[in-house]
Amino acid sequence: MTGTLAHLTLAFGLLGNIVSFMVFLAPIPTFYKVYKKKSTEGFQSAPYVVGLFSAMLWIYYAMLKSNVLLLITINSFGCVIETVYIVFFLFYAPKKARMESLKLIVLLIVVGFGLIVVLTQFLASGVTRGVIVGWICLVFSLCVFVAPLGVLRQVIKTKSVEYMPILLSVALTLSAVMWFFYGLLLGDFNIAIPNVLGFTFGIIQMILYYLYKNNKPVTNEKNVNIGEITTQKGEQTIPEFKDQKVIDVVKLNALMQAEMHPVVAKNAHKFDHAAREPQDLHKLPNHTIEVGA
Repeated sequence: MTGTLAHLTLAFGLLGNIVSFMVFLAPIPTFYKVYKKKSTEGFQSAPYVVGLFSAMLWIYYAMLKSNVLLLITINSFGCVIETVYIVFFLFYAPKKARMESLKLIVLLIVVGFGLIVVLTQFLASGVTRGVIVGWICLVFSLCVFVAPLGVLRQVIKTKSVEYMPILLSVALTLSAVMWFFYGLLLGDFNIAIPNVLGFTFGIIQMILYYLYKNNKPVTNEKNVNIGEITTQKGEQTIPEFKDQKVIDVVKLNALMQAEMHPVVAKNAHKFDHAAREPQDLHKLPNHTIEVGA
């Protein structure tokens, strides 16, 4: 019985690694686009910085535990690939975006992770240290799982799944299932519990996809549909973005789920909202533009 349990744990851990590995590679098309245009445009570094922070946090937790080698392998790969994404972003980002990214890196990676390691090393010991770090990982993961709620709300509001790719949703749901059983069989609920949310949100996303997959976005002649400007003639144009502030929660959730507890999301490289500079509006003669929230 014990041997069978060990084999099942290994199987789910390996499957979780394979699916998470594929999810980690999901942003490659985004960075290929950045490379071709030599600009990060409206993309943000936040999902990758948070992803790196999460991977480092789970590696630290795994080092305090035993029999969780598969947790270390996938998050080690996560640290490498997220670092590559961040360096790539910083290279092509404009000065303002680069400075904001560096501030976030210092805040999360240097200060945040550094404080967690220092405080747990000096203020806790033995099993207590592992419990504390485990709770930090659990709470952080649960916070990340809240991210898809904004996307689900947008899907229901617009009755369109334009920004919720089904293949990624399926992959992330499978990933959550694998890591849930891996944590359950190990008896580690810090790993298992967050993935219950991941699985739940994944199922909801797939249900919404099949409900609205044939629907067109809800638009009219005066409304904007997620980054599109509709003119009085019914024509839709995509505005050029300058200093826009966009954090794609789908992308964030996808990357977070790809780590220890591959959480849903997230393809995750669309815009939930786009803003146009006031001075640009005067360049559109004879068009009435109303930007919806």
